[in-house]
Parts: sequence; structure tokens; C-alpha cells
Amino acid sequence: TRDALEQASGERISSHRAQRFADYARVGDFGCGIGGDLISLAARTNATGIERDAVRAAMAAENLRVCGVNGSASVQAADLAECSWPDVAALWCDPARRENGRRIFSVRNYQPALPTVLEWQKRVPNLGVKLSPGVQRREIAGLPAEVEFISEGGGLKEAVLWFGALRTADMRATLLPGAHTLIAMPGASVATGPLLRYLYEPDPAVMRAGLVQTLAVMLDARKLDEDIAYLTSDALCPTVFARAYEVDDALPFSLKAIRTRLRERGVGSVVVKKRGSPLDVDEFAKALRLSGSPDVERTVFLTHVQGRAWAAIARPVKKQFTMDKIAEVNSDS
Repeated sequence: TRDALEQASGERISSHRAQRFADYARVGDFGCGIGGDLISLAARTNATGIERDAVRAAMAAENLRVCGVNGSASVQAADLAECSWPDVAALWCDPARRENGRRIFSVRNYQPALPTVLEWQKRVPNLGVKLSPGVQRREIAGLPAEVEFISEGGGLKEAVLWFGALRTADMRATLLPGAHTLIAMPGASVATGPLLRYLYEPDPAVMRAGLVQTLAVMLDARKLDEDIAYLTSDALCPTVFARAYEVDDALPFSLKAIRTRLRERGVGSVVVKKRGSPLDVDEFAKALRLSGSPDVERTVFLTHVQGRAWAAIARPVKKQFTMDKIAEVNSDS
């Protein structure tokens, strides 16, 4: 059951996914584990869970009862390869991605393997499949599905494939809480150039979904480099899809020069972030040998700007934006 607990979906993410199934009369949750997703589905529609592990199936049934949704959901302890399928209009599957406490990385080694799950879609076209957030894009390339990357509180949590009528886009980044979502903007073209007043660090879901260029267009920003996800602009644009920093200094990479700039500002504490740099961030932070006040903190970005190793010394914008705040800003403009 440790593997089941480690893989079980959080309530917020599970609830977000379940919204897509709300219009279907009955939904199947194949491989329902201890029932985390089944509970969210049952809160919105009728659901049937199938789990081959009898202990987990019993736990799922008890969880349904405790949550008060056992009237709209049931659990069957059975092997999908041997049992008769329930009559469902849509299907959800969260394959096992752990074995003996170890993570399974390839979709072909999931239990059931992704190719097996895709065979199910021939019987139930409306299918959702949970994947590891680190799934190799080449393993899912060419599938007729929407790929949704989901983050929660700034941490990347999972990827989901949506097939059939559940598919609403090609690629999507969703940020929780709040279900803020971003899809590709056709024909988005973004310039590259030096650092400006503000640096944006996109949410990991945006980066994994390959939507940095779309975000750049929304922010009227440019990229630092074709292969780097950081964005920059002279004007601060409200967004929930990236964390904004105000740049104090931008300079070609030099440990000595960076140390000098930080000491001039009395900095005693740094957070080091990198994209495109081979350096170890902890070792780099130690090498700075700062002696300023620990209350004076800066973020040092190690990156590339138009092919050259570059650094930025910056401060997080104090008031990061929520969607409510963005609405206020837009209504005042």
C-alpha cells in the first residue's frame, strides 16, 4: 500500500481532472488504487472503479463510504484482462508508475503499459491517462491526444493525455490552485535579446508544455536565447504563469565580477538559479564568499544570452500577481 499512497493523486488535482468527466453518464476508473480519483469522479457523475489488488480495492470502497459518495460509485476487485467491462461513456486510467518503491520512467513499463491503455481507447474513445510529469516527449509524440502538464503551488506534478471528446487542445499548461490554463497561440514568434528591466521565470508546467513563446507574446517579452526559457521585458506585465524579478545587474559571466557586484550591494544571502549553465548552484553560491547582511538577499541567474554565458542579479517582484489582481489591473487600465 506504500506504492498506492505515494501514487495517489492530491485532492486539488484530482478534482481538476474530474471536471472533464462531469457531462458523462458513467465513467470508468481502471486501476483505481485506493480511490483518490474515483472519489472526485463520484462527486460529479456515476463512476465504476476496477482494481486488481483486492486490498487496495477494499480500501477504495471504504474511502468512498467515508467521503459519502458510495451511492454514485462502486469498486470491483478484478483483473481487467479477465473481467467483463462495465458500460461506461468515458474512461480514466492512472497506471502504476512505482514498483517496490522505485519510480518507473518509461511509459512502456507502466502497469498497465501505455500501449495497452491505448488499446482500450478502441472500446472507449473518451479516455484520460495520467503520466509522470517527466515523461519523455518522444514517447508520446504523434498520439492523437491533448497533453496537459499540471503544476500545483509552483511544483510540476503530472502530465495527462486526453483522447476523444475529452481533448480540447493540443498542448496545455494548467496551474493550480485556481485552474489557470494556457494553450498555444498559433503563429507565436518571439525575438531574442539582452536582459531588460524584468526577468520572468515561467512556471514549470508552461516550460514542459513548450508554451514559453506563447507566454512571451502575452507578456510582450522576448527570450534571452533560443534555447533558454527565461523571458525579459522593460515593463512589468501581470501574469500567474511566471515569477517576475527586477534586474539589478546583468553582466557576462564572471565569478569575480558577480561577487564584486553583490558585495557592493551588501548582499549576504543568495538564491542561485540556472538554465543552460553547467555549474553546480550550491558550489557556486559557496564560491561567492559573501560577507554582507543575511537580511540582504538577491537571486543570481546563471544562463545564456544570445549564445553567451551571462548572469543576472535580481530581486523577486514583491507583489506577484493572482488572477484576481490581474482583473483589478485590467479594469483600472
